[in-house]
Amino acid sequence: MTIREILNTTEHRPWNIPADSWKFYQEWNRAIFLHYQVDLNELEKFIPNGLEIDLIDGKPWVSVVAFTMEKIRPKNVPYFPPISNFDEINIRTYVTSNNKSGVYFLSIEGGKSLSCKIAKTISELPYRFSKIKRTNQKYESKNSEFNDALNIEFTIGQELTQKTSLDKWLTERYALFQDTAKSINEFEIHHLEWPINEIHLDKLELNYPRFEKLISEKPNKIHYSEGVKVLAWDKISKEKTDV
Repeated sequence: MTIREILNTTEHRPWNIPADSWKFYQEWNRAIFLHYQVDLNELEKFIPNGLEIDLIDGKPWVSVVAFTMEKIRPKNVPYFPPISNFDEINIRTYVTSNNKSGVYFLSIEGGKSLSCKIAKTISELPYRFSKIKRTNQKYESKNSEFNDALNIEFTIGQELTQKTSLDKWLTERYALFQDTAKSINEFEIHHLEWPINEIHLDKLELNYPRFEKLISEKPNKIHYSEGVKVLAWDKISKEKTDV
C-alpha cells in the first residue's frame, strides 16, 4: 500500500490526522506483544506530571513490545539499512493527554548503538543500546548495564478475524508522549490498523529489575503482528509544570 493510500485510510482512528505534513517514515515489523495488567499505585511511580494513566475496565496495563524497526527515514530522504534497520524492545504504558490516548515509554532498547544515538538525538526518546538477536522463532536481548534480559521462543498462530475491545485498546494508539527534563513531548503517528495473530510462547525469560513489580514471566495477554507502516509528525513540546 502506498503512503497516499495509508494517509487516506482513517476510519479506524479516534481523531483526524494532523493537517500539516508528516516528517518521518518507519516500519514496525514482526512484533511480539506481552501485555500485563498492573497495580495502579505501582505504575504511578513512573508517570510524570502532566500525563494521566489510561484505564480499561478500571485497570492500567503495561506492555513489552519486541519488534524490528525497518526503513526509518526522514521524508524525501532514502533509508540507509545500516542505520534504518534495527531490532527494538520498548516497555510502554497507556496514558492520555490533551484529550488524546497514547503511549508512554518506560524503556526503549535498540540493537544498534549508532541507531540508538541518532534516534535519541532527533526524538529525545530514551533509547539505549542492548545486544539483541532474533530469528524466525526466537528473540533475545541483554543489557549488562541495567541487568535487563529478555529471551522468547515462540510459534505464530492464526490471524485474529475478530478483535476484542481490549485487543484494540492495547494496540491502536496514534500518539505517544514522552518527558524530558523540561518538557513533555507529543508525537502524532498514523498507520493502518494492526493485523494481529495468535502466538504461543514456547519459552519466556524476562528480567527487568527496575520494573519487577510491573512485569513478570506470565503476561495476561499476548499478540503477534507482521507489522505496520508508520508515518510520524514533528514533536510538539509543552513545558512541564510542578503540579
